[in-house]
Amino acid sequence: MLHSVKEAAVGCVLTLACAAAQPSPVLSDTGYAADAYGAADRYPLPAPDHTRTQKQFVGYYSHFDKVHPADPIAKAGAPSILKTSERELTMNYPYGGQYRSLNDYLDRNPVTGLLIVRGDTILYEHYRYARKDSDRFMSQSMAKTIVGMLIGIAISEGAIRSVDDLANVYVPELADNPYGQTSIRNLLHMSSGVHFFEDSNPGDDRDKLGHDLFDPHGSGAVDAVKRFDKREHAPGTHFSYASVETEVLGLVLSHATHMSVAQYASERIWKKMGMESDASWGRDATGQNITYCCVSATLRDWARLGLMLAYDGRWNGQQIVPRDWVLQATSVASGDDILAPGKANPIFGYGYQVWLLPGERRMFALQGMDGQRIIVDPGSKLVLVQTAVWTSDHDPGMREIYALWYALVAQYGNHGVANE
Repeated sequence: MLHSVKEAAVGCVLTLACAAAQPSPVLSDTGYAADAYGAADRYPLPAPDHTRTQKQFVGYYSHFDKVHPADPIAKAGAPSILKTSERELTMNYPYGGQYRSLNDYLDRNPVTGLLIVRGDTILYEHYRYARKDSDRFMSQSMAKTIVGMLIGIAISEGAIRSVDDLANVYVPELADNPYGQTSIRNLLHMSSGVHFFEDSNPGDDRDKLGHDLFDPHGSGAVDAVKRFDKREHAPGTHFSYASVETEVLGLVLSHATHMSVAQYASERIWKKMGMESDASWGRDATGQNITYCCVSATLRDWARLGLMLAYDGRWNGQQIVPRDWVLQATSVASGDDILAPGKANPIFGYGYQVWLLPGERRMFALQGMDGQRIIVDPGSKLVLVQTAVWTSDHDPGMREIYALWYALVAQYGNHGVANE
């Protein structure tokens, strides 16, 4: 269990290497089970509109916007500064009855990129499977948290009047659908009560939603949402993770702001934050961005996003997301037991499109299937970014990243940083 991992990590060994500084980033042509992931074929991409195989996972996740249509999330100006530590982080963490190193972790798990940053300083940055720091790695459901933050920005600007407005106030096409009759707050909390079964396996409702949205001849997000129309619980009374609810939030955003979600993300987040590279956001056949997933960005820009959240919405000298919104989004709603860690999920809680870690310390995570993770500790301004190519989201090795994470927090958790 994650709790036992957390407790064991208190005794972890964590130091900064005393050896000579290593250059950052560190690149490698190989990785865990590299042959199975297509090393001999230089990690190929799947053909457009074809199901990907394991040999195509690496190429797919690092060049998603070459396989599917996507809109740019444009950067602007000089990038905000991320320094590199003079000494690369080395650490041991407890897992599987023994202590393991960061190299062990990379050798044991299909990780394409691993970056650990604190404050404004990169402590560790490694890429595997011939991936580079200039590659853009696809988010899967980590994109949901971006949507949640954009909703907060839109409310602060008055484009959305209230988090308690019903979705159909902004998307009248959903007036007769139960999702349209659900408040933005309950959509953010994945508590609409509408039946949508998602377990990340072929044939589930998320798979059906994705088929509709990625169909090059599809009719778009509104029609994709409308096929789910049976409410099983009163809104706000039952948590059920459902990617379709983020699609509804994406429709609310684009209708309320009169901009594509990618454009809004560019103007309100990417440009203001000083991201170093353009990102991209996948779109459906009608031009609507597919908001339950599909943002592609470099690891360092993913790290900047995590740091902005660690600083309660502030980065690059600006308040990017309202502070109160970030605090609400990354905390358990007062008196709302259905969203608490261990209630929403056997381990995690849920905020506004973000997973909440157990324990008294406020920590949270952006999580996407197949191993995509950004884990944040605001107290120490510590952020871990992982991109990966697990072939199943139920792989037991997925828990190992949290053993590593709690080892980091055990070392840094009681120390502030100079630029707070």
